[in-house]
Amino acid sequence: MINQDFFLALEELEKQKGISADEFIAALENALVIAYKKSTGVSGGVEVRLNPEKKAIKIYSVRSVVEEVVDPEKEISVEEAREIKKSYKAGDVVSVEIISKNFGRIAAQTAKQVLMQKLREIEHENTVNEFEDKEGELMACTVRRIEDGNVYVEIGGNQIEGVLMPRDQVPGEKYELNQRLNVYVKKVKNSGRLAQIVVSRTANGLVKRLFENEVPEIKQGVVLVKGVARDPGQRTKIAIYSEDPTVDAVGACVGNKGARVNAIVAELGGEKIDIIPWSENPLEYISSALSPARVIKVVQTGDESAMAVVPDDKLSLAIGRSGQNARLAVRLTGWKIDVKSESAAMTEVVASEQTGDVQE
Repeated sequence: MINQDFFLALEELEKQKGISADEFIAALENALVIAYKKSTGVSGGVEVRLNPEKKAIKIYSVRSVVEEVVDPEKEISVEEAREIKKSYKAGDVVSVEIISKNFGRIAAQTAKQVLMQKLREIEHENTVNEFEDKEGELMACTVRRIEDGNVYVEIGGNQIEGVLMPRDQVPGEKYELNQRLNVYVKKVKNSGRLAQIVVSRTANGLVKRLFENEVPEIKQGVVLVKGVARDPGQRTKIAIYSEDPTVDAVGACVGNKGARVNAIVAELGGEKIDIIPWSENPLEYISSALSPARVIKVVQTGDESAMAVVPDDKLSLAIGRSGQNARLAVRLTGWKIDVKSESAAMTEVVASEQTGDVQE
């Protein structure tokens, strides 16, 4: 039979795992009813009652008092009921304790099964509750295993498992067991009995959260992050702005002797970071976004499209290796940008003048 140690263990689980004793007992009582009926073949009314205070468990046959019995396993006649207690009348419910030699073994096995199931349910619930408001946050984790390209990490106060899928891993970044990482909580997947925390090292949000942690002015709202564009593991452009003209937004992010930005670069494994001053003037913003190249001028050529003119010797720098610098500038600003060298731009102007297509 379930003994005193079981109830003591239940009290301990309530403290450690957050399992509600009442909730567990209700689940166990229902499971024990099913187990008893299955083992005995009884189909009638059965109740199991656990009493934590007395550290006891009892099983009862439950039947309704009726004038005429149709189902003997669920019903009892008024006459037979009054043999148990004279005050019984039709409509009452008669409960009689059942003494079963085999029920102790059934109870112990069922209790173990229900306990394990309840623990899984509670873990699932705790996972969802802990992380339902953590999407988009930066969290520390520890690498616990690596399987089939996925990196599984231990995350949060309840040591919940998160998964870093290949598409969320930085190219070239190596992961080792027990390694500590900062990750971005990308999504909490809650499907049925399974809850999965999907984390990322490639999300733009990771860079934004790292700057919030490293730069007090951002956390305080004095400096705002207006946009992030990123090629994970290679280069990031982050646009920042302050409505307070006395605050040097770029300087705040760079820090004394580059301490703040260098800490973030180190966290990202050497990923280069361009800190761009945001401007409400899109042409000025585009000019800054093409940093580190110097831009001579930016001309709007259409709806959210522009041509950026750079010195001839800065063209490759403005475009970047494999077009990376220009590509990130496009992502950051949201504008289509055509980068031209000064000589190429002048050639176009001359050609336009000769054909009469010069725009005023």
